[in-house]
Amino acid sequence: MSADDIQAITELLYRYAELMDAGDFDAAAALFCHARVRVGSGDAGLVDAEGLRAIWQTTVIRYADGTPRTRHVVTNPIVEIEADRTLAAARSTYTVFQQADGAALQPIITGRYHDRFARVDGEWRFSERDYTLVDLLGDVSGHLRIELG
Repeated sequence: MSADDIQAITELLYRYAELMDAGDFDAAAALFCHARVRVGSGDAGLVDAEGLRAIWQTTVIRYADGTPRTRHVVTNPIVEIEADRTLAAARSTYTVFQQADGAALQPIITGRYHDRFARVDGEWRFSERDYTLVDLLGDVSGHLRIELG
């Protein structure tokens, strides 16, 4: 396991958060161009990068500045890299804060990311993400056009 590999994978986690907070769903989805993402149960709950982008486009509220007015804070990444350095996995936690029109800054959701990565053309890329691991749910009405249950 190389410190450079861990750094590269950790930076992918942080880059995702940065792009989501910027409202750049195209670039965020591009991070998953080699991935399948679990958004629900069964085979119907798996999407590719384009499906993920479409979900964000239709469900995430963007404000006049083009952003969702959020801060995704990704913490405690535990990265495990296979001996041949072609595959890796990471577990991390996230907290999303939001300050939307007329509301105070507040945490709106926390959970876990379970990710897998593959080395593609010499660079680490997402290969899987499980989006279903929500731990605590606050008021997401200023963030999403759907209800989470």
